[in-house]
Amino acid sequence: MLTAQDDGRAAASDEQLPDRATELDRVLFSHDSDVLRIAANRQRAQQPFCGVVWVHPETLSIGDLIDQLELLAQLADPEDCSLRVLYLPL
Repeated sequence: MLTAQDDGRAAASDEQLPDRATELDRVLFSHDSDVLRIAANRQRAQQPFCGVVWVHPETLSIGDLIDQLELLAQLADPEDCSLRVLYLPL
C-alpha cells in the first residue's frame, strides 16, 4: 500500500491520482465520489487506467475495510482491475 502522502502527492488533484497509480501499476483505492466520476469518464473514453476500488465512507468499519482489501489483494491481479471500478463490500 502506498498513500498519496507517502508518494509525495498529497497536493495532487483527483484527476492526477489515477494517472500516478497507473504509472506505478497499482489499483487506486478511494472513498471520494469525484474519483468515481473520473473513472466513469475514463471508461467512456476508453482511456487506460489502473482500476479503482471504491467504498462509501460510512459503509464499513476500518477492520472490515482492511479485511475486504486483503481479500481483494489475494483474489485479484492488477489486470483484473484494469479499466474497472470495484465496489466494497465485495
